[in-house]
This record gives sequence, structure tokens and C-alpha cells, in this order.
Amino acid sequence: DYAFTGLNVNAKPFIPNVNAAEFVPARLWLGGSQRQVLFVATAAPPMENGDTELSAEDNWERKGCEVSEAEPGGGTAGDGGPAEEDSPQEEGTEEDEEVPTPKMVPAKPDAPKKEHVNVVFIGHVDAGKSTIGGQIMYLTGMVDKRTLEKYEREAKEKNRETWYLSWALDTNQEERDKGKTVEVGRAYFETEKKHFTILDAPGHKSFVPNMIGGASQADLAVLVISARKGEFETGFEKGGQTREHAMLAKTAGVKHLIVLVNKMDDPTVNWSLERYEECKEKLVPFLKKVGFNPRKDIHFMPCSGLTGANLKEPAEHCSWYTGLPFIPHLDSLPNFTRSSDGPVRLPIVDKYKDMGTVVLGKLESGSISKAQQLVMMPNRHTVEVLSLLSDDVETDDAGPGENLKLRLKGIEEEEILPGFILCTPESLCHSGRTFDAQIVIIEHKSIICPGYNAVLHIHTCIEEVQITALICLVDKKTGEKSKTRPRFVKQDQVCIARLRTAGTICLETFKDFPQMGRFTLRDEGKTIAIGKVLKLVAEKD
Repeated sequence: DYAFTGLNVNAKPFIPNVNAAEFVPARLWLGGSQRQVLFVATAAPPMENGDTELSAEDNWERKGCEVSEAEPGGGTAGDGGPAEEDSPQEEGTEEDEEVPTPKMVPAKPDAPKKEHVNVVFIGHVDAGKSTIGGQIMYLTGMVDKRTLEKYEREAKEKNRETWYLSWALDTNQEERDKGKTVEVGRAYFETEKKHFTILDAPGHKSFVPNMIGGASQADLAVLVISARKGEFETGFEKGGQTREHAMLAKTAGVKHLIVLVNKMDDPTVNWSLERYEECKEKLVPFLKKVGFNPRKDIHFMPCSGLTGANLKEPAEHCSWYTGLPFIPHLDSLPNFTRSSDGPVRLPIVDKYKDMGTVVLGKLESGSISKAQQLVMMPNRHTVEVLSLLSDDVETDDAGPGENLKLRLKGIEEEEILPGFILCTPESLCHSGRTFDAQIVIIEHKSIICPGYNAVLHIHTCIEEVQITALICLVDKKTGEKSKTRPRFVKQDQVCIARLRTAGTICLETFKDFPQMGRFTLRDEGKTIAIGKVLKLVAEKD
């Protein structure tokens, strides 16, 4: 280590031959009246040749360790970067320090690639989405018993002992204290045939935009409803989230819906068939109206998230349900068709800095490999893929339907916004501001005229939009278009309108690329309309 003496604080000490990347922050206190804190770089031990190929995680862990050695006081000195995130703040004991994030499950490299399926859990607040997610992870062995016991202990201290399962997915403090999911939680689990990503969407109505982002990555939705007396009804009435979520899932392109009737073990329900049928009868007409086909697309099943009944093994109290339990049912679903030879389209969900620019998203079509040149639309930045992580496991190439983390070269993190799209230079996706779309008005008290402003959610992009013109009304039953231009549209009508967004966004027509051609319009915290892009209109300069 290089030590500095002398009290000239402003003099920059010179350190020979030390690579900046090997610096580890440490603290040096100057005694006496100076009271200054200097950040001194202590050189990390030189690497052997074999060690140069360190993965990103390794690197940070290694830094994290050294920092804590240099600093018995706990907490890193000057590095607010990932080293700090990786070390859990509360725990002091070594034993707990191994399990800050139970979310990583490295796959065996020689295993054949299983089909990736993204499952989004949606439904009203407190229907039990996170708890079911946690229970599934426990049953499939993704969270070990010890971690859960730790959660259970912590939850008991807060008098919240029934919440401990949801803590496997609600990882940050705010979500745990309030028992509400805010961001879309992610976790993985595997069955014999498939690899699943759980997207645990928030049920609260303030966080519906987050939920839309989660649903836009999903292949299959699980609508969780609570069978407990009173809870099902509030979730289903006008202000409840059960209706809105089912509708948003349909718009986001989810083809198959599994309805889990949760909390069947509740004393007010006690696995009663009547209550189950009653929930079913109320839901089916509505789901039909949204566009799901009750015979083909929807599957109902009773379960209990807290006890885990009917998730993996059949429930013994429930003799009247003869179908497969939840996890085997997921495994038995037919494969999803995806084009791996289509154009590359990867809508960005999130981005952050970590030794470069990292973006997250689900590859909708095409395949991406390491060191490939891609273009970030709509800004047309050329970027190169430095490394690829599929569900936190490093790979060299990825196919459609996988959740990816890409480390990119040639673009700064500030230049990316969620909703941007990675494509290949040969087939860029379309971008623009004006487009014609067919819209169904779902819920709006007054009439909608040209000049109406709303918020547009299309794939992972959120942008302000204005309806500039109404072109014609469409008859719901016959599909005929009106000859005259309507002056306004109101609830339950279908119209074709011209929309103009505030900024340039990436989009495709619904016909060419369904995932990027459907959207929702929201205003005042409610979903007003759903629609699909019919054609893109060139800008008049």
C-alpha cells in the first residue's frame, strides 16, 4: 500500500503504475487540527494471468470483500457503486451474508435449452400474487428453506407472519413494510420441460403503469383472485383491479389466461365448491367481453398460496377439483410459436450503469449473439453487444422469448429511455409520431373529441399522445365503417382515429408485428381505451 505523509492536503500524490480499475477505496484520517478525509487508493493485489477473465459478478464481489477488510467500521468508504449494493446492509453475521439475493439460479451449461415462458401474476391488491410466487419458488427449490425461515422470523417481528412468502419477491423495504408490490418483481423457476420467469406485477391502482410494463413481456398471465368473502367483490367492482388487469393483459398480447382462485383455505371459504363456482360465474362474462375465449384461453383452478395447496401437489381438502395442479398444468401447456429468423426486436424495459451500459428487455423476435452490431432506435445509435445474460446466466446467443440483460458498447446510459428498441441495421423498426389506430373506448365518463390528450402505453414505451382526428366509427358486430366522420366517440364505441405522440416513438403496425402494434390509452389513473396500430403516417415537414 502507498502511504502519504505531510500536511499539504491539496498536493496530488503520485502513484506509480497502478491501474485505475484496481483501486479500492479506503479511508485515511489526518490527525490534529486538519480534520480532513482523504480517499486514498490502495492498489489491489496484482492478478495472475489466469484470473483476468473475471465475470462482472466476480469482480464486484472481490472488490466488496476487500473493502470490508480495509474498513472494519462497515460500509464502503467512497464507492457508492455496485460493491455496496451487493453487500446486504442489515446483516452483520457472515452466515447471512451468503443469501442477500436468492434470485439467481445458474443453469447447468450442458443442459438442453428449455423453452422460456414468461408468466405474469396479475390481480387486485392483496389477492396473494407475491405469496403464490414465493410459494412456487419454494416448491420448485429456488428459495431454500433457511431463507424462508429467516423471512418468517423477520415477518413475525413485524406482526406480519402471513406475508413471509411474498418477501421472496418483494425485496425492497418499502414493499415489505406496506405489504404492497410496487415494481414488477422477477424470479425464475424450472419444471421438467420449461423454464419460467415469474413477473410479479403490482396490484395497486397507482402502479398500473408498472404492471403494463410487466404484462408486455409476458406470454401467459395468471389472474389471481381472492375467494375470501368481500375481497373478491371489491377486486371485481368498478374501481377494482381485477377487471382492469385482465383487460390490460389481453392488450399486452397475453394469449392464455389461468385464473387462480386463491385463499380457498380461508375459514370463510373452506374449499367450498359453491364459492368457487360463484367467482367463476361472475368472471367469465367479463373475460369474454375483453376477448378471451372461455373454452380455449381460460383455465380456472382453486389454490391456496399460503399453504401451497394445489400449486404442485393436489389438495386433499379439495376432492371436487380433478384437473392438474398449477405447476404441472403450466408444464403441460403447448409450446408457444416464435420466429427466431424474424427481424431482431428487443424493447428496452430498464437500463442502468454497471461497468458499461446495461439494458434489460425481452427479445420479441429474432436472435442476438455476442459481439453483434445492433442499432438503438429511434435515435439510431450503433451499439455492440459486449455480453449477454439470459435470466442472469451468461450465454453467447439468445432466441426469442428470453429475458435478456445486454451490456452495450457505444452508447451512454443517459441516452437510452425505456421503450427504445434494439434492431439489426438491415431491418430497422419503424419510428414516428403520427399513426392511425383502431381504438375501443372501454371506460370514460364523457365523450372524447379530437384534441383529447392521454398517456399511450405501447410495448414498454410510455408517451403522451393526442387524438388529432377521428376518422370513422366501426360497427362492433358487423365491422362496417361509418361513411361520415364522427364528431366524438363515447364509451363502448370502436373508432379509427389519428394519434400524434409528443416525441418520436418506435412502433409497428399490428398486422406486421402484433407485440409492437397494440397499445392502451390511460388518463387520470384509469385505462380508457385499448387499440391496435393500423398504419404509420409519414411526417409532413
